[in-house]
Amino acid sequence: MQKASSPDWIAPLVLSLGAEKVSAADEVIAAHSADKWSASHAPEAVVFAESTADVAAVLKFAHERGIPVTTRGAGVGYVGGCVPVRGGIALSVMRMNRILGMHPEDGVAIVQPGVITRDLQDAARAVGWEYPPDPASLKECSIGGNIATNAGGPRCLKYGVTRSYVLGLEVVLADGRVLRTGGRLHKNKTGFDLCGLFTGSEGLLGVITEATLRLIPKPASRAMLAAIFPEFPMAAAAVQAILNAGHLPSALEITDAFTLEAARKRLGAETFPPGNAHLIVEIDGRPAAVAAELEELHQLLTNLGAGFIERAPDEASCERIWQLRREFSYSLRDTGLTKLNEDIVVPRSKLVELVSFAKRLQEETGIPVACFGHAGDGNIHTNLMVGDYQDPAVRERADHALDLLFNWVLENGGAITGEHGVGLAKKRWIRQALGEVSFALHQSIKQALDPADTLNPGKFL
Repeated sequence: MQKASSPDWIAPLVLSLGAEKVSAADEVIAAHSADKWSASHAPEAVVFAESTADVAAVLKFAHERGIPVTTRGAGVGYVGGCVPVRGGIALSVMRMNRILGMHPEDGVAIVQPGVITRDLQDAARAVGWEYPPDPASLKECSIGGNIATNAGGPRCLKYGVTRSYVLGLEVVLADGRVLRTGGRLHKNKTGFDLCGLFTGSEGLLGVITEATLRLIPKPASRAMLAAIFPEFPMAAAAVQAILNAGHLPSALEITDAFTLEAARKRLGAETFPPGNAHLIVEIDGRPAAVAAELEELHQLLTNLGAGFIERAPDEASCERIWQLRREFSYSLRDTGLTKLNEDIVVPRSKLVELVSFAKRLQEETGIPVACFGHAGDGNIHTNLMVGDYQDPAVRERADHALDLLFNWVLENGGAITGEHGVGLAKKRWIRQALGEVSFALHQSIKQALDPADTLNPGKFL
């Protein structure tokens, strides 16, 4: 990555915002050139916005001069969504990190985009309420990034994705105008669903500067079961059997043999008993109901052929199981291979077929494939484990494997992304995924809101 030469607009930008909010230092430029995906490109300047007024000033300044602006939250995305591929300004909102209000009487929290997801959850729990969306990176990802990608997490099955919690937004449009839409109301059918339009828009339509988010009463109790099955199809069948029996867990997480083996190497062979599939079932609710349901589910999993079942009847033991689950990604990294983290979604009835296809894909391409994730909603992270992705030969082989994977997913009624977004990583498949009419409509919306294409340019539209 080479740093771009300093353009003549940096000096007036500094004059407008102040030197403490604008930087072109090498280390700052490098830190704002990439996320957790493989792509990297240097911006010409980084702006650290501290208020809505700062964001509006930057976008008005850039709009008048045709300068690209790529907004960045915590930078932990997996698809290159915040890579400033056309240079210009990298606009960081991480200094806008205040929780502006916790209002349990209205069931809402009002936050700035740089608030870390776990910090919001902790603040909600401190007043006896809950903010359910829980992406795996919740300790480091920001609310603004969650909204930009419509982030999910294990508890989507029962509680839904980020969009389900966005009641109101303050958004700065491409020309610097400030839009407020929605608010503290839990029901509001006034005009188009603009909250939904901006949620998941990946920074292409505007910059979120404030969010009013729905809270729910904190469940009084939770418990978990972690089961090992001899084979993956048995665990997948258990997912459907649990739901068919009338249970609605807060989370249902499934893991394949490749991932389990990597976890055993990282955490110790004794961590997971023998078996080729792992299933986590989490439930929550009133204490007596949770205790009774835990017994029912334990018996059901036993009848379905689980070879080992661990019970977690309280918060501490639940958190221990979740911590093991969070280690899966690190375990795959320990293999020394590059993990292409594909967050595809398939109908739940296709889980076994997906893993069978993944095995065939591995045999055909020679690329190991590790599958784990949110079985309850069909969002299975299908990870291609490749060598050096910067090597052209490796990249060509990996991209061919991704072609095969995404084609199969789309042919089977699935989607190429469930929570990470499109960004750069999935850009070349977007027309196929959306269809021509939908793609054209996306372009029309982009043209209407950002006619000069200054917001996060070079991405999937």
